[in-house]
Amino acid sequence: MKITDLLHLALSRLGTGKMRTALTMLGVIIGVASVVALVSVAQGATAGISTRLQSLGTNLLTVSPGFTRTGATRGAAGSATTLTVADATALSTLSGVQAIAPELTTNKLVLYGTQNETTRLIGTTPGYTTVFAYDMWAGSFLNEASIDNNLRVAVIGATTADNLGLTETSIGQTIYVAGLPFELIGITQPKGGSTSADDQVIIPLSTAHELFVGSNSVSAIGVSAASADQIDTVSAEVTTTLEQRHGITNGTDDFTIANQAQLLGTVSSVSDVLTLLLAGIASISLLVGGIGIMNIMLVSVRERTREIGIRKAIGARGRDILSQFLVEALALSLAGGLIGIAVGVAASFVIGIYGGWGFIFNPLTVVVAVGFSLIVGVIFGVWPASQAARLDPVVALRYE
Repeated sequence: MKITDLLHLALSRLGTGKMRTALTMLGVIIGVASVVALVSVAQGATAGISTRLQSLGTNLLTVSPGFTRTGATRGAAGSATTLTVADATALSTLSGVQAIAPELTTNKLVLYGTQNETTRLIGTTPGYTTVFAYDMWAGSFLNEASIDNNLRVAVIGATTADNLGLTETSIGQTIYVAGLPFELIGITQPKGGSTSADDQVIIPLSTAHELFVGSNSVSAIGVSAASADQIDTVSAEVTTTLEQRHGITNGTDDFTIANQAQLLGTVSSVSDVLTLLLAGIASISLLVGGIGIMNIMLVSVRERTREIGIRKAIGARGRDILSQFLVEALALSLAGGLIGIAVGVAASFVIGIYGGWGFIFNPLTVVVAVGFSLIVGVIFGVWPASQAARLDPVVALRYE
């Protein structure tokens, strides 16, 4: 028989029992939709995490204090820190370093009018916007004059501005940080995703030392490499410079360096494993759907035993019968797969919008899902089809 005749016959048979056909396809629909949706969700979540990590800074290295050395200075929160402003200055002279941003971090009460909140206070330098990829929404950022003269000026994050009721017209107004007056000179563009990145007050590092710490310590040093290719080189230079400055000769550093590129690589690796895991879990429902197809096809063989006997009696070969039932199983699985893809894509769109990473569509996932559904149709359709092909025509004609 021609493939077109087989397909027409298969579709006509499936159309005679629409409810049974729909219920049979349901398992495949759910399985394919689950694969498409879950893989899309995993990829979308990974893309969202990667975007947020990249928004934290460009080619970023973060140098943090490690264990405490004897005589180390005290940080803003009372914990010992082994990093100083002089360390940051030394790192800024290294080749391959685009910008440096020493940070002195603590929490303080911020007040404007009748509104107040306790938020993160950061003392830093003008390089902060370059290192951590901040743009200004209103006003301007800190400049060298504010650092040199210990000025009481402040830049606030978008979330802090919203919480305090501050807008672009508030530039030049006075806010109070820990009870001390500061002139508001700027509001940063919202980064989104990480609330802490937008909920902060930034003041000159020298002012933070003068008013809140009384030493030259820093909580961390952000280092921006000039390019992604230079991150490893810059990291090695930072390590060597700080070891020399801190007199470390035994390799037991009193600082740690976090490499953003390595973190992104780790996220990507975890994402790949998670995607495979979710796809594997979703594929179980495809197997269940395949068993449903096999069950219905076996019932169909039993119901159509006399028909098979008549067809064999008038000259149909075993391979013709095999092809007929196999095409029916493939039609069931393919139709279920296509509907499942549509459902999965729709679910991916809704979840992506709700999750905040947007709609992510990977054509390869659809190809794999369709291929898998066809494989399911072949695997679970072969046994019923082979049983039908092996029926003895005489026995089949006697079947009631």
